Amino acid sequence: MPVFLPSGARGPTRRRFMTGAGALAALTALPRAAHAAPLPAGQVPPTSASEYDLVIERARLRILDRPQHAPTVNGGVPGPVLRWREGDTVTLNVHNTLEEETSIHWHGIRCPADMDGVPGLSFGGIPAGGTFTYRFPVRQSGTYWYHSHSNMQEALGVYGAIVIDPRDSEPLRYDRDYVILLSDWSDVDPRDIVSNLKFQSDYYNFRQRSVASFFPDAARSGVGPVLKDRLQWAGMNMSATDIADVSGIIYTYLLNGHTPDANWTGLFRPGERIRLRFINASAMTFYDIRIPGLSMDVIQADGNAVAPVTVDEFRIGVAETYDCIVQPTDDRAYTIFAQSEDRTGYARGTLATHMGQAGPIPPMDPRPVRSMVDMGMAHDGMKAMGNMQDMGRMTNMPGMPGMDHNGGSHAHGSMTMPEPTRPPPLNVENQNVAAMPTDQLADPGDGLHNNGRRVLTYADLRAMRPAVDPRPPSRRITLHLTGNMERYIWGFDGKKFSEADPIPLRLGERVRFVLINDTMMEHPVHLHGLWSELENGQGAYNPVKHTIISQPGSRLSYLVTADTPGLWAFHCHLLYHMDLGMFRTVVVS
Repeated sequence: MPVFLPSGARGPTRRRFMTGAGALAALTALPRAAHAAPLPAGQVPPTSASEYDLVIERARLRILDRPQHAPTVNGGVPGPVLRWREGDTVTLNVHNTLEEETSIHWHGIRCPADMDGVPGLSFGGIPAGGTFTYRFPVRQSGTYWYHSHSNMQEALGVYGAIVIDPRDSEPLRYDRDYVILLSDWSDVDPRDIVSNLKFQSDYYNFRQRSVASFFPDAARSGVGPVLKDRLQWAGMNMSATDIADVSGIIYTYLLNGHTPDANWTGLFRPGERIRLRFINASAMTFYDIRIPGLSMDVIQADGNAVAPVTVDEFRIGVAETYDCIVQPTDDRAYTIFAQSEDRTGYARGTLATHMGQAGPIPPMDPRPVRSMVDMGMAHDGMKAMGNMQDMGRMTNMPGMPGMDHNGGSHAHGSMTMPEPTRPPPLNVENQNVAAMPTDQLADPGDGLHNNGRRVLTYADLRAMRPAVDPRPPSRRITLHLTGNMERYIWGFDGKKFSEADPIPLRLGERVRFVLINDTMMEHPVHLHGLWSELENGQGAYNPVKHTIISQPGSRLSYLVTADTPGLWAFHCHLLYHMDLGMFRTVVVS
């Protein structure tokens, strides 16, 4: 997948490989007034400004068997990789040739509110046949991405990667640099998918627990606990195997726009250090990523540098980014393996010394099964009859020593208790209340416990630099993540967007957001325009993110400095959850 650099950049062509519609994107998204060649990995483009033309247009694509006439950026899915430099001012002319409104949101980019790209909040949208020029200074470096915020176009192909080189040299050396952009693709229109979920929330869950699975579960955990567990799930009209709303029965999982069979390939020489910039641009899919035979040093999370953490595997939620360094020493092919969280499919690519090589594809792990802990209803023995792989989260219970009563997560495994708040009522828009939400920052997530691999957790992330704003928060904003799976309605505090008031912040104030997840789903929560400092026990070195996964039945907190005025979107980044109500407006004034 090519990288496009600002005007005036020089250097030999980066080793990149692409096919199909992506090649068209390579030719049509070059910076205005120059046909710049991609730089060799690790070099910084010598330029002071850049201007791009991006065309939102329908193009004829064949990702699966049936040709599609899909909305694209410059004719490709994904769209072109945009490469900027910290300190420059970028100008992006976005031309809409569709017959409907469109937009581009620069995910994780700190820019003025009127450049953020959310129709109805920060600007009026780009009408059919219209053009909008985004212009803003680049105040950061790292790996980010862009996508439409209109008409579910994000699920249809309007997305791409952003790579921002630092103003100064990179602190870590590497020899090659590849974007690994993950997404989910279906030939079915997203509106039809939503309609099916509204009709039956487990419409795409084809691996329900059965009578046959009862007996091995009972042999492991006892008939009584397993029977009680199943009756509890039945009483809530929920399914313990409903891990993802949309599964591999309808989705094909893509890596840089390639299906698993197409096998995207990046080349290397043995001994080289390779930077892999992972981006989850999916509409609805979490991925668990590993490269069998290679360890990965995680060096950035959501574009911000972290102290390197060596892992074998990590989970990436929708809209998150992670940068890793790998160093293959053998002259062979290695498989980049990204299995969906519900284990119904995978994306894959290859790091190889020669084109045409392919590494072995590992088997997928067993499917996860939710437990009452995930519903925030834990009690002694409950974990044993849910996710059989882990008992660790049973320790985080109310009333235990080490509990923090100040609202922040200041120690791994400690429960953080807010001041008494009124939970949202059980109603048509809220199916469950987590009575015992737990701190799960040291938990890698369902399906990743005790699998024999070193798995990244949020507790492992430590910023390389202390927080810019050392002030303690002046107040706390507690929000419950709520939903009704049976009716497929989502919201905050039991209200969908149309029923909720904006969240007001005073310009310059520092606040603590507390998220309590009352649902059985992970929610990647994204606050536009402002950084979120996750309180994971690292103190002044808490990691800085733009998207934070809230696990089922969990409680977490993060600090926000309201340093940029405007109306900012605040939402779950699972596209169908956002579209069906899990969205609020944050007003900084």
